[in-house]
Amino acid sequence: MTAQQKAVFQYLRAQHAQDFLLAIPIDGLGQHMSHMEYRTILKYRLMIPIFSVDEICPVCHKACMDSFGEHAVHCKELPGFKYRHNMVKDVLVDIFKRVGVSAKKEALVNFLTDLIVGRSTLRPVDHLLFG
Repeated sequence: MTAQQKAVFQYLRAQHAQDFLLAIPIDGLGQHMSHMEYRTILKYRLMIPIFSVDEICPVCHKACMDSFGEHAVHCKELPGFKYRHNMVKDVLVDIFKRVGVSAKKEALVNFLTDLIVGRSTLRPVDHLLFG
């Protein structure tokens, strides 16, 4: 087995790894999977190749897809990727504030400055927790 196959099989044996199969879909809340999404997840979990090794990403047209579609997990051009990311970020900040944890969303990390540029070259962090 390759290192990737070992990692996937170890993940599959983890507690609650298969719980998505028991989830009740709620279309009104956007909690559902299309037939294609479901088949793709099952292929990935069974280590059945999804793409040709050298195929270019059909969404962003920039990255090369590996046969198991690892790029698809983090392709920023996929519809809904940014929306889901921002929704989770907003919910976490709301939870932090409700339990009394001081948090700032999309905070600049100015203490990591690039001496040549004279400012931080990093993107803002999603969450900055104080104290």
